[in-house]
Amino acid sequence: MQKHLKKILTGYDAFRKKYALGDQSIMRHLSENGQKPKIMVVACCDSRVDPALILQCDPGDLFVVRNVANIVPPYEKDEMHHGTSAALEFAVTFLNVKHLILLGHSQCGGIQALIDRDVLAQNDFVTNWVSVIKTENCKPNNVDEYAMQALHNSYENCLTFPWIKEKVDKDEMRIHLWFFDIKTGQIVTYSREEKAYVPLDS
Repeated sequence: MQKHLKKILTGYDAFRKKYALGDQSIMRHLSENGQKPKIMVVACCDSRVDPALILQCDPGDLFVVRNVANIVPPYEKDEMHHGTSAALEFAVTFLNVKHLILLGHSQCGGIQALIDRDVLAQNDFVTNWVSVIKTENCKPNNVDEYAMQALHNSYENCLTFPWIKEKVDKDEMRIHLWFFDIKTGQIVTYSREEKAYVPLDS
């Protein structure tokens, strides 16, 4: 059991040396001045798709919420528990982020669960969660195309939040649809002008 922790404990030591120790430490600065990220990322829980690692960001650069299949649900103001919606509200209305990146990815297990919903061995929560995605126009069994369609569904759901739509309409915040290919490490972004995904230009 302990061997599984060895790598991350070594990483923890490296993190503290790089970010937390010394008079100029980033963590001390963030502690004293608070977080002020201008970018929020909605990403998947998939262990291969860590936004901060993919984008090589420092602590404080990104406000991130991760869930199965990187879904933004529709605005539903009720007494249920809405973790992703709460994170969106905090980022948009309290932190005043300027960019909201919806980051999908290839080989998504959550999307595969949507396709294979009838054969899941354990299914207390997964199917209900991924059923937020509408897939009528997708090709059957094409996981990556489903995942790209899910980004568009999440974009439309973003606009059901009144405080997101207001900021988008006033051009005070922009929503980006990004798709990360695990095999190549490349991100493509949806171009509304070309109505297609194109390589992300750095």
